[in-house]
Formats: sequence, C-alpha cells, structure tokens
Amino acid sequence: MDNNLEVFRTPWREISWGNKEERLLYVKNFQPQNENVKAIRVLLYGPVGAGKSSFINSVNSVLQGRMTNKALTSNTTSDQSFTKKYQTYEIKKESRGNFYPFVFNDIMGLEDGDGRGVRTDDIILALKGHVKDGYKFNPASSLSDDDLGYISSPSISDRVHVLVCVYSADSPKMKSSVLQKMSKVREAASDLEIPQLAILTHFDGCGEKERDLRNIYRSKHLERMMTDFSSSLGIPMNCILPVKNYSDETELNSDVTTLILSALRLMIDFGDDYSDTL
Repeated sequence: MDNNLEVFRTPWREISWGNKEERLLYVKNFQPQNENVKAIRVLLYGPVGAGKSSFINSVNSVLQGRMTNKALTSNTTSDQSFTKKYQTYEIKKESRGNFYPFVFNDIMGLEDGDGRGVRTDDIILALKGHVKDGYKFNPASSLSDDDLGYISSPSISDRVHVLVCVYSADSPKMKSSVLQKMSKVREAASDLEIPQLAILTHFDGCGEKERDLRNIYRSKHLERMMTDFSSSLGIPMNCILPVKNYSDETELNSDVTTLILSALRLMIDFGDDYSDTL
C-alpha cells in the first residue's frame, strides 16, 4: 500500500465541514477592535512558487462568490519569483465602493543563495511598516531610508499585523539557505511580537486528499509532513493550516472554500488581537 494513502481511523484535527455560510458571515461582519487601524495587514512570505498570489486569488474568489484572478500568478515552474513588487491587495465588498477591513501584502519569493529573491532585511522593514506599496524589490541591495519606497514614519495601519508563511507540500526539501532566511524573518517577527501562521499548499500528493478533501485530517502522510515542517521552522502545529488554492477549478467548491475560510479567520483574528495592542 502506498504510504501516502495511509489514513488514521479518526481525524487528528477536527474541522466543521458543513458551516461554510457561518464562516463566511463571520468574515463579512468582521471589524478591527482598534479604531485607529484601517485594515488588518496580512503579509505572506515564503519560497518561490509556494502559492502566495494564488492564495490571495482564492480568498478573493470565495468572498466575491465567483472565480477571480485579482493577483496575477505564474503558471510555469521556475526557481525565480514571479512577484517583483511589494503589492497590497484590497478585497471589494458586495456593496459598491467598500472594502473588507483586511488587506494582503504579496512579496517577492525567497530564493536559494545570496543576491536572489527578496532580501530578509526588506521583509523585516515591511513588518515594521517602512515599505511603500509598489516598491520594486532589489535582490542585490536592501531598501534604504533615503529611497523613495521607504516610509520614514509608518502608521499603525502601515505595519504588518500577522505574518503568514506559505509553503508548498510538493516542493523538494527546503534548501538550508532558504530555511535560514525564513528563520531570520520569524525571529524578527517574534521580537516585534507579531503573530505568525503558516499555510501548506499543493498537498495533492497526500493520497486520500485526491479522493475526498474531507479526509485531509486523516492523512498520515500530511500529518508527518506538517510535523516535520513545524520542527524545521518552529511554528506550532496548531498554527499550520493546509489549504487548497483554487487553480484548475472553474466553479467554487464548498470543501475548498471551507479550508480557505478557516485559514482566513485565524489570520484576521490573530492580526486583530495584535493590532489592538498597538
């Protein structure tokens, strides 16, 4: 028997599959506790090709109730980042002219070696709110305080309120240099007391998932994978969430949407709690 198909008799994590509408209503009614915060800022970071932009597209599709493509994504496999700029994505509400009180920031992916991909110093500056929307990352040198893309006096809303690591389950073993960069970002976020989560994408090779997405938390292979990821990066298991991004679908799927909304709710809740302390 393929080890990827092995499943536990009972799920190793509980999730309510039938309350998609309740989760959606919670997100639609969400408002930050801190009145000085315009929107909870969620920063997505991780290796190249992990699915950061695809996750933003997936969240937008769920909240719009139809398939969308708000954040451009690359459909080719490459070891170089498709995203080049510090990009803020707002999500429109159903009522015209209004936006959800949370935003996503997509950044250039982390790459193996020096002088490639986003620099950790730039991610740390973004955490503190110093990076202006639209800033084009330079793998050779970090953003400086005399650069046009630098915000010298960031507001509470400019700062990142929750840091989310995005990692692909079908990626080869993470290169040590990439892991070191991710650890450095994590340490800086911890020093700033910014809450951290991780989402695991592209877990199609986890056997039972292909047959029934509701078996995801019965998969022994996925549980081992998440445990290894937790150990290597130091993110607690209950802060790691498997998510299937919308990719080849042309219509929304209730179970895919449930996983996306579960992750989104934790992100905005964690970010909201942190922003309320600022």
